[in-house]
Amino acid sequence: MKTLTEKNVAVLNHPLIKHNLAVLRNKNTNTEAFNMALKRISYALFFEATKNLPSKTVKIQTPIKETENEIISDEIDIIIAPILRAGLVFSDVAQFMLPNARIHHLGMYRNEETLEPIWYYNKMKGKFKNPDNTYVFILDPMLATGNSGYDAVHNFVKQGIKEENIVFMSLISAPEGIEKLTKAYPDIKIVTSQIDETLNEKGYIVPGLGDAGDRIFNTI
Repeated sequence: MKTLTEKNVAVLNHPLIKHNLAVLRNKNTNTEAFNMALKRISYALFFEATKNLPSKTVKIQTPIKETENEIISDEIDIIIAPILRAGLVFSDVAQFMLPNARIHHLGMYRNEETLEPIWYYNKMKGKFKNPDNTYVFILDPMLATGNSGYDAVHNFVKQGIKEENIVFMSLISAPEGIEKLTKAYPDIKIVTSQIDETLNEKGYIVPGLGDAGDRIFNTI
């Protein structure tokens, strides 16, 4: 029998991902190279994160003959929810791959003393016409303490979105963050490219890559 974490977490394992993750970890990588490496990994993460979206069969006329094909169901709503600001780096890839999705930004920053998230932007209340058929992808490069991730997931669950329809997508995850999310919401899925060792006293992932937002937006 799979453990809770094994059931909930998909860790991608591919040479291209490992190579680009090494680029991201290197403190000497400049902003342009950092963002390009992150974008490359983002595509792989989205392929994994979206693989269970409902589909339906339609008939397509090719230049040769009519044939049946699978497409993403048009009876579902898809929500892309980047946690500001670092989650924005995933948004371009998300919109490219899921052009019909709605983008809902989640604005939070971390209290550096308590490590708890402080909300400053959220305009989603009451916007879900059919919660049972809504699929949510929460985007944040770093799943560290899990505090922001918990708040983001809770924000959707309390509005009727099914846990099993929520995917949390991260570049690097800490065991502490995974534990917090999966204990609170045992039916969500986490997609990540790496589970690192632990958190330091400041709540940063070790070995990690530093502050993802600062490196993405060159505000170091």
